[in-house]
Amino acid sequence: MNLTEQQKHICEQVINAFESGSAAGKYGAISVMDDGPHRVRQISYGRSQTTEYGNLEELLDMYVNSNGSYSEAIGPYLPKIGVTPLVDDAVFKKLLRDAGKDPVMQQVQDQFFDIRYMQPALEWLDENGFIQPLSALVIYDSFIQSGSILPFLRKRFPERPPKKGGDEQTWITQYVDARHAWLANHSNPLLQNTVYRTKCLKNEITRNNWEMDKLPIMAHDVDIYG
Repeated sequence: MNLTEQQKHICEQVINAFESGSAAGKYGAISVMDDGPHRVRQISYGRSQTTEYGNLEELLDMYVNSNGSYSEAIGPYLPKIGVTPLVDDAVFKKLLRDAGKDPVMQQVQDQFFDIRYMQPALEWLDENGFIQPLSALVIYDSFIQSGSILPFLRKRFPERPPKKGGDEQTWITQYVDARHAWLANHSNPLLQNTVYRTKCLKNEITRNNWEMDKLPIMAHDVDIYG
């Protein structure tokens, strides 16, 4: 999978819009949702949002080791993340918001979201024989929202991936349809509310925008121009 810099940037902008309502992303953005383990409340933070019981500790550890302006204050919280709930810790949340204004945090987040989500998504695409830019957006979004391609979703449609002789566009279309149905009918209303993601992707498939060269892309009411 060889994305151009513009195509990669479009993928990042669409995800930023999905996660924070801004193409550029809001580095200090915090949301609190009941989507942690067993639906526990948790903090979700950053440009493309990473979670308290997910990879927030990794992100903040990178920031602390980069000697950002708030590294000293954030450092003592690292052992608590994912262990001691911080969702109601006003001091911690203020530190995160303030750190989002630090250029060091912004650089760290750009690196983090690339290493933790974009590169694994591109590796998955390569391993399975996908080559089209819209496929990259679909898979990157899945890695951001779910951490991977959820195995049970792959069992809900018949097309094989290109590496196994399937048609790429058919696989992506069926996968997005399966994911859309899963989100729309989920027992958790928070996930039901994220169908704007798959609606956007379905729209780009309908527009035959496989090269992502038909701009703008409308992502969660945000126009993406690349």
